[in-house]
Amino acid sequence: MIRTRFAPSPTGYLHIGGVRTALFNYLFAKKHGGQFILRIDDTDQQRNVKEALQPILDGLHWLGIDWDEGPEIGGPHKPYYQSQRSEKYQAAVEELLRRGFAYRDFAKPDEIQAERESAVADKKTFTYSRRWMAQNDAEAEKFASEGRQSVVRLKMPREGKLVINDLIRGQVEFDWAAEQDHVIQRADGSFIYHLANVVDDEDLEISHVIRAEEHLSNTPRQIFIIQSLGYQLPEYAHLPFVAEPGSKTKLSKRKLDKYLKNKDFAKLVQHGKSIADRIALETTADDFNPVIVDFYQKVGYLPEAIVNYMALVGWALDDRTEFFLMPDLIRDFSLEGVTKGAASFDPQKLFAFEEKHFLTKTVEEKVALCMPFLEKSQSVCVKRDAAFLSALVNAAGDRIKVAGDILDFIDFFTPDDALQYNEADFAKRITDPPEAKTLLQEFRSRLAQQEPFDRTALEQLMQQFLDDKQIKVNQIIHSLRVAVTGKGVGLGMFDTLEILGRESVLQRIDRSLTL
Repeated sequence: MIRTRFAPSPTGYLHIGGVRTALFNYLFAKKHGGQFILRIDDTDQQRNVKEALQPILDGLHWLGIDWDEGPEIGGPHKPYYQSQRSEKYQAAVEELLRRGFAYRDFAKPDEIQAERESAVADKKTFTYSRRWMAQNDAEAEKFASEGRQSVVRLKMPREGKLVINDLIRGQVEFDWAAEQDHVIQRADGSFIYHLANVVDDEDLEISHVIRAEEHLSNTPRQIFIIQSLGYQLPEYAHLPFVAEPGSKTKLSKRKLDKYLKNKDFAKLVQHGKSIADRIALETTADDFNPVIVDFYQKVGYLPEAIVNYMALVGWALDDRTEFFLMPDLIRDFSLEGVTKGAASFDPQKLFAFEEKHFLTKTVEEKVALCMPFLEKSQSVCVKRDAAFLSALVNAAGDRIKVAGDILDFIDFFTPDDALQYNEADFAKRITDPPEAKTLLQEFRSRLAQQEPFDRTALEQLMQQFLDDKQIKVNQIIHSLRVAVTGKGVGLGMFDTLEILGRESVLQRIDRSLTL
């Protein structure tokens, strides 16, 4: 059975690049009827952040990338945390020592550094002399008696080549002589990632290691461990990394200031910030950043839009098909469609996918998505029923691109006596035109008598008013909009009047006439 895994370190929030890796592992496993495993690589206790794990788990769940085994659900290969698997790693170290593929090294850091500097001075490639390698227990005791501490190093080959067939990159060769004697166990007894990674993949029966290309250089030492322990060699596929907007440099959450110089990236952030501000959401560069999945969840993006876009960052089915739901991706995904080169993160294209996916939702679905943002809004809101919100969402149409955009229409939920007016719009449309308030008063009188109070009838009422007064529509329509919404732009005027209803419309016009 095909078994893939995603193995994040709990050192921060779920990165977009990590999402792409997890997604490709998930799709490959599901495409072939296999299983997707989640493992937490928490060997680096100094960098691990306990609070950072839950956002990773929540982010994967939100995206629909659910695991068959791992944290929260368990499985036959538990535990799924490296910090709980030390006994297995120790057994592997002892076996490597017994077989002669590893050794206890008592060199001091400055001694290693001196050898390195000597090689540089001689313009040679540094290769450790193994001078402080303990050949037996007696030597180990002698070195220890000198106050030296030991680490365990791999005894790497120093001639020949390693050749692997990467499922994305094809045949890849490594010179064994270029490899160092890598440490696999530190002096404090803790274990290095490369050892733990290999032992876990064997124990979890991982058949395909699909990971980011920066791990390609780690592959020789890991294969050496695999072969030395007699493990089954998995298939490897190294994915191109997700690059910065318009660049071939790896995308990083720590370069937010740099990315804000990109107009599309800045627009994405500003749009999200406008939503966050209106629900009093605390924002920091650590979690409110388009490089982090949390950003999209907090402001109301659809998970299927993020999945659709990320699947196309470095993969394509053909040169035409772009719109995918998860079942489509599971059916169509293949490693053959993955590119070798880095694929840039495109904020504009991601937003376009969000817009396309949001348009596919029914009004009822959109209402359910938007409601939490109204509930979190810091504005003083009048509670409206589902029919009111449905009418508003339907009238808004493609103006609502993410669920948080419902807050652009907060004036519909503001108490009539608390409506805030944009000062510039109020002056331009109501205060300055000499006839504005008179026309508003007269049209208000007709609105008070209008029955039915719906879009079609109200449009006819307006046309009759224009004919009777022998005026153009722009002499009344703009002042009417500002009077009932507080601003100069918005939904269709007659949709707005119908949604607000007669009582609110009249109260709002009356208030505008007193200011």
